[in-house]
Amino acid sequence: MAPAPWDSVPPEDTLFALVTGANSGIGFAICQRLIDEYLVTRSLSSHLVVIPTTRSVKKSQETIDALRQHAREFANTSDILRSRAGPNYDPRSITKRIHILSVQLDLCNLADVHRAAEQLVNGTVSSPADANDAYFTSLTDVRIPRLDAVIFNAGMGGWTGLDWPKVFHNIFTKGLVQATTWPTFKAATAGHVVNPLPDAKDEKVPEMGQVFCANVFGHYLLAHKLVPLLSRSESDSTIPPGRIIWESSIEPGWKNLSLSDFQAIKTNAAYESTKRLTDVLSLTATLPSARPFVNSYLQPATKSNAPAAPPRIYLVHPGIVQTTLFPLNAFMFFWYRVVLYIARWLGSPWHPITGYNGAVAPVWLALQEQEALDAVDAEHVKWGSSTDFWGECRVLKTEVEGWGWDGTVGTRKELKNEKGERHIGRKIVGRKSGAVDLTEEKRVEFEMLGVECWKEMERLRGEWEARLGRVLERQ
Repeated sequence: MAPAPWDSVPPEDTLFALVTGANSGIGFAICQRLIDEYLVTRSLSSHLVVIPTTRSVKKSQETIDALRQHAREFANTSDILRSRAGPNYDPRSITKRIHILSVQLDLCNLADVHRAAEQLVNGTVSSPADANDAYFTSLTDVRIPRLDAVIFNAGMGGWTGLDWPKVFHNIFTKGLVQATTWPTFKAATAGHVVNPLPDAKDEKVPEMGQVFCANVFGHYLLAHKLVPLLSRSESDSTIPPGRIIWESSIEPGWKNLSLSDFQAIKTNAAYESTKRLTDVLSLTATLPSARPFVNSYLQPATKSNAPAAPPRIYLVHPGIVQTTLFPLNAFMFFWYRVVLYIARWLGSPWHPITGYNGAVAPVWLALQEQEALDAVDAEHVKWGSSTDFWGECRVLKTEVEGWGWDGTVGTRKELKNEKGERHIGRKIVGRKSGAVDLTEEKRVEFEMLGVECWKEMERLRGEWEARLGRVLERQ
């Protein structure tokens, strides 16, 4: 095992972040923005380790190369870095502190999830650099000592295109801003399933909802297996616990999640169902009623290594961002982008549009000081990426049906009289048409739903880990 460049650096001057689905779209932009904001906000001796996951070795290498090129360009062009370092500024001294590693991960293959987690927890990772590249350090068989943030971005939509009658109906009945923020015109079909243990040759394995597995369950199992890297022992008390950052969507509401179709197999809105499940799980994770299930989930596999501080769970969404996740041909891709910009110019705070803008909230959660997050009760909020008319980015609280903005019951009068925020930062701006103020009854219903969801997720985890164990024993 080779020594790593960060081994001699104090732990508080290092950050280890893993981003799933990071070879394109929002995931790749999260890595870019993470590099940029870390470099301009941390000390000139701090080291950042970014671990993008992809589904193949080829994509991993392409992602590493592209992120290194981004870091190189940023170091060469950033006036902030140049002014901080002084007249003897050398961009290579900056990029030498950025380390990009990658692991392969297929979230719809639970054996692959286990392999990736095992590599990170007990194995080594490599990232060779060209011998003539003076900007980056070649890394061979280095250990990852901990993870400070895992950002669960990867997923699938299950959409097939546009439902044109609904496009026009949405726009004419709700207006352009509402129609493009909470659309119901994305065409999709039901019945998408997958075999999550394709290597189980000697055992009949039940199918699982494909979108559920990609968006929720694969990540859920991964996080549990990464608990040893995300937890902090008493000797690590100077370092805050790791953060599990679930990426949701602005779109889902009450009607999108049904306990009778928990894996979103029967619905033609599987994406929205899984994102609503993500909201419910994340926002109820600290509630006493859900604690027995959450404690079991965040318990390391080896109980003798019980952490003094388990990881924290946070929730985020990127706003409305145009990516290839929603399938459109080149012509429609261009005009859909134009429509999204018009929605922003009409006053929507929820149209970042580009992946880099959409990355502002997840990166903020990854980099913010723990004391600052605790001060705003960040675990009880769905944090959203937002922009104003000019594209200036900010992070805003997002209303969740049944939870409100932070789980507290408020009134419409209090919202209208909200003080201390600029126009676009006020909660009532950009609110969904027809939104109902949170009541205590709905808040209780949301909590009860959270308990049922945590209970079912833990049941599924136990069931599938038992199957996975039998498959691994036979290999």
